[in-house]
Amino acid sequence: MILMNKLIVAAAASIWAACAQAEMIEHSMGVTDVPDAPVRIVVLTNEGTEALLALGITPVGAATSWIGDPWYDHIADSMSETQPLGKETGINLELLAVLQPDLILANKQRHEEIYQQLSAIAPTVVSEKLRGDWRVNFELYARTLGLTDEGAEILADFDGRTASLAEALGDDLKQEISVIRFLPGHIRIYQRDSFSGFILNKVGFARPEIQAVDEFAMRVGKESIPDMDGDRIFHFTWEAGDGEGLAARDEALADPLWQTLSAVQSGNVTEVSDPIWNTAGGIIAANLMLDDIARLFDVSE
Repeated sequence: MILMNKLIVAAAASIWAACAQAEMIEHSMGVTDVPDAPVRIVVLTNEGTEALLALGITPVGAATSWIGDPWYDHIADSMSETQPLGKETGINLELLAVLQPDLILANKQRHEEIYQQLSAIAPTVVSEKLRGDWRVNFELYARTLGLTDEGAEILADFDGRTASLAEALGDDLKQEISVIRFLPGHIRIYQRDSFSGFILNKVGFARPEIQAVDEFAMRVGKESIPDMDGDRIFHFTWEAGDGEGLAARDEALADPLWQTLSAVQSGNVTEVSDPIWNTAGGIIAANLMLDDIARLFDVSE
């Protein structure tokens, strides 16, 4: 603890001395003076990492991916110079302070309790939520970095892709898409205020009635398998840890109730990537999810 406090004081002194020019950024934890053109940026969420990479910035430090060693496969090549700082829920503050960042991007849902410590290390801007419309956080990060126009262009490109994909899908949009995730001990039925739910809604897909609501997800057991049906089912699995998620998936897929689902009987069940459809949660994954949809429905944008 003594070492960490010394590192925090030293880092704070050097960083705040460099902040002669700053912009006031309002965020979920208050207002922060952000230095003009920050260079040494630390990001503490996976979706934030994707935002930085999309904006052409490699963070000096970042929260490690939920799955990967230490990064998701789809970003690993871009992160070779980035220091892993631990999972979003277990950031190593001593290691972070050693990096002497001039800006930290954090999230209230994950880091509210350590906000004061983060702010003592460097100016810290905090997004609010980690679900649903991820573009809100993306816009905050772009504005914080002085890249509002560049960020708007990236989001406009994404919106253009969703519109083109919707046009190409045509009547396929009428299919009710069910989204399921298998985890140790339970199953989640995802709704519209989730990463995949937001994107499916933006493209224009129909959803089963219990999924077509502005909530995050339903946490259920195998007895709720009948509620998982749709015209098509996409499912993904929490694969980290000791394989309990994969075992839960296999058990559910072998359950007699699963075999009664209309999507199962018609052969319209597809396993997709947990990082892409759920856990990564950012602009890069969002575009890769659109790639998946176009491929799985055999359409061109």
